[in-house]
Amino acid sequence: MELKKILRQVKDNETELEVAESQIRSMGYVQISDIAKLDTFRKCRTGVMEAILAEGKEAEDIVEIAKAQVDATGRVLITRIDEDKAIALKRSFKTDNIEWSKHSRTAVVHNGTPLPRTGGRVAIISAGTADITVAEEARMTASEMGCDTLSIYDVGVAGFHRLISKMQEIEDFRPDSIVVAAGREGTLPTVLSSLVDAPVIGLPVSIGYGAGAKGEAALLSMLQSCSVISVVNIDAGFVAGAFAARIANKVAEARDPNNSKGC
Repeated sequence: MELKKILRQVKDNETELEVAESQIRSMGYVQISDIAKLDTFRKCRTGVMEAILAEGKEAEDIVEIAKAQVDATGRVLITRIDEDKAIALKRSFKTDNIEWSKHSRTAVVHNGTPLPRTGGRVAIISAGTADITVAEEARMTASEMGCDTLSIYDVGVAGFHRLISKMQEIEDFRPDSIVVAAGREGTLPTVLSSLVDAPVIGLPVSIGYGAGAKGEAALLSMLQSCSVISVVNIDAGFVAGAFAARIANKVAEARDPNNSKGC
């Protein structure tokens, strides 16, 4: 339950003070047996929702945590989830309440309530097809934070004309922020940043071999960019998507203060 709703109910004498106090205290975190403490108030406090990293967790633990998060907030984002763990989710929730992308290894579980849109706009761009998995994790994260998204994939600098042919589409979308996923030498974020007026977030991808393999060359290249960009860690699709969405949602709120989805 949102904090404003609780306070409004107290103001309208629809909720006793003791009940409201209990509800507000429960917003701190929810204890899940001895395995997890869910930060259910994180989205209200920081603008970024609590998410479940599936790596390193047993399927039954993911299901238990997801159920608690959905009960508390209505929905939950799960990252780095493989097919076996996704199957366990599908056995525990209604099919219509699960969105799972095998390609991005990302899932959303919800209670059926539509996700409010914030008006924020995030573009997600990848240099190559091999970068799409990480790019899609960023896209699903930004979307789950209420943003409209535009995806443009496989437009790296090895064929620069591919990006140029998409520039009008990017400009027409008018993104508030842009995530650019790139492996190998990681040049695309720098190039794009020199062509647009929206903040660009470089997302290095662990694609590439030889010297500077596993995304290290891409990371260093982005950090050394001579155009102004921000850079997240290698393969950090969730972080890139969340950071882009925070920017976009703040811009959207400035455009229309009445459209704020704060708590």
